[in-house]
Amino acid sequence: MSMDLEEEYEKIYRYCYMRLRHQQWAEDVTQETFLRFLEADGYREMGKRLPYLYTIARNQCMDYCRRKTSLPLEQEIPVKGQEEKILALTDLKRAIERLEQEERELIFLRYVNEVPVGDIGKILGLSRFAVYRRLREILRKLKIELREEEGK
Repeated sequence: MSMDLEEEYEKIYRYCYMRLRHQQWAEDVTQETFLRFLEADGYREMGKRLPYLYTIARNQCMDYCRRKTSLPLEQEIPVKGQEEKILALTDLKRAIERLEQEERELIFLRYVNEVPVGDIGKILGLSRFAVYRRLREILRKLKIELREEEGK
């Protein structure tokens, strides 16, 4: 069963926001992504639509970054609850922000938007094995960094 267009739009918007870290820019790029998708002759209901949309969005974000001289580094995480949870999420946010852009992208696609590993491979031009390996390395890296953060 195909995901409905509104859900796909929301996922693409979150992805663009993660990449650009600016609400208006993410909205613009998301709209441009769907316009390109609708105008594309290359997609003819072959395969899953979402990986194709992520690929367009990724390219649009890179193009947008090339056109902009600087992007804001601040990104808000809406957090409610206990102080420990807030501190843990803040530490995790900082650790993720220190990752390379490609590493953040992998984490976001897999764990925030829950994109299947095979689809991530199609989006990023990697084999399924390479995606699994890189995710494992990134998670190990984050775990080490968070343990070091706890020790401070």
